[in-house]
Amino acid sequence: MSKHIHDIINSIGKISHREEIAQSGLDPQLALLRVWQAERLAHTYADLLDQPRYRPACLFFLEDIYAARDFTQRDHDLETMYEFMRRFVPEVISRPAALTIKLHRMTEVLDRQLLEVLVKQLGVTDSITVEQYAEGYRRCDNYRERVVQIEAIMEICEHIDGLVRNPITGPVLSLAKRPLRAAGYGEVVAFLERGYDSFKRMHGSRHFRKTLHDREMGILDRFYAQDPDPFRFEMSAAPPQK
Repeated sequence: MSKHIHDIINSIGKISHREEIAQSGLDPQLALLRVWQAERLAHTYADLLDQPRYRPACLFFLEDIYAARDFTQRDHDLETMYEFMRRFVPEVISRPAALTIKLHRMTEVLDRQLLEVLVKQLGVTDSITVEQYAEGYRRCDNYRERVVQIEAIMEICEHIDGLVRNPITGPVLSLAKRPLRAAGYGEVVAFLERGYDSFKRMHGSRHFRKTLHDREMGILDRFYAQDPDPFRFEMSAAPPQK
């Protein structure tokens, strides 16, 4: 083990023990929205999910980024780890964590804006239709913010690619697991490992990134063009209304 990696691991071992924070769980209406979005994403990227090369990365986004779960504790832990480790860990390793924190905050704000419109203006209660979802986007009138959200996802993917290519990332992740788990950060360690492993298995994410970018931008543009089928599937094949 190189002295540089040894010094990083020694520094990680000094992290303070994980702080427990209060979690109330997802609001039922926000959970409804997140479930709908996850099912839509699974439908939109069914072709990538069917390919062994891309399936782990798709599942990482579906289960670790956009799942209908309360990630408050994990995100708090991730931010704590980032603020501690960015002082001595190379930016190529710490940068994806910072970008993920930023994306989660942005998504939370945008989703709550959309949910408020869906519930208060469009009468959503226990189900969401494609028409309501698209109209909600238009009424929020935050096209630029949605573009920034898509670009943030692309930037995260690009930086995780950089992690995979960096020869010290694997050893640092492997050796850091024990002290981080001992300090209570096991959930974050598992999250980081899943992201790293899923992109490592892709052997390059260029096609994955381009597919996500082109499809999500196409959907966003069709929302604002009032296309009746913005997701490009028959309404009967849309995420089920619950």
